[in-house]
Amino acid sequence: MSRTIVIIVGIVVVVALAVGAFALFRTPDEASAPIEAVPLVVETAAPVAVATAAPEPTATTETQPTIEPTVEPTVAEVQPTQEPATPEPTATATATDVPPAEEPASTGGLVVFEIVPAESQARFVIDEVLRGAPKTVVGTTDQVSGQLAVDPADPSTAQVGTILINARTLATDSGGRDRALKNWILQTNQYEFVTFEPSGISGLPDSAAVGEPFTFQLAGDLTVRDTTVPVTFDVTVTPVSDTRLEGLASLTIPYRELNVSIPDSPSVDTVADDLTLELQFVATPVSGV
Repeated sequence: MSRTIVIIVGIVVVVALAVGAFALFRTPDEASAPIEAVPLVVETAAPVAVATAAPEPTATTETQPTIEPTVEPTVAEVQPTQEPATPEPTATATATDVPPAEEPASTGGLVVFEIVPAESQARFVIDEVLRGAPKTVVGTTDQVSGQLAVDPADPSTAQVGTILINARTLATDSGGRDRALKNWILQTNQYEFVTFEPSGISGLPDSAAVGEPFTFQLAGDLTVRDTTVPVTFDVTVTPVSDTRLEGLASLTIPYRELNVSIPDSPSVDTVADDLTLELQFVATPVSGV
């Protein structure tokens, strides 16, 4: 009887190891599609400016008279001596009556910018001891999206929309580590995106100049897998021009706060508790908003 129990337990252990190995080392799913930004709903009563060509005018400079429908008179009703009615003079609009064309971002007004994936990078950084030697592991992807609204003349009114990162596209310098990251740690087949929903901005300056960086703090909810935690990123933005922003957002957090676990590996001695998340981005104006 005891021998039978030992055999059954051995079979269960082998099956469990096989299932775990399959789950850990199977080929992860590819990204479902190229990433797209969630449109930012700008909270303002004023029109949102876009740094594009001024729109075509939609109103004339003269107020056209309204033509009322009339009934054609009969021949008997027409008086030969009747003088034609003199039309009322039309009102001519002055230059001050014509609304000005929308100005580009440099003259004021919020401009919606969008992160350019090809020039941006989301990454995580964590230290470990690998086979007795210290190593810094970096995972990166350019599949990151988001929109922000900025008034270069008044950066204190800036707004930031949802930030998405496609976790299926994260890559390190090791294929085995990538499979463990996606299949076990982040479970990307089920949870494709890491999401950040901003909830508040603090520390924005009242003015900014082209070429001069400014800093602020961006608070919000970070969702990794099925866990959402409140976090605050430190952000530095440089207005390179009226149509180009460059920036870096950074956060250091204990990885266990994200409710993820790192599987044991014979080659990895220790893994640091703290994880650094960074978003290095370039953003340009959205066309057609």
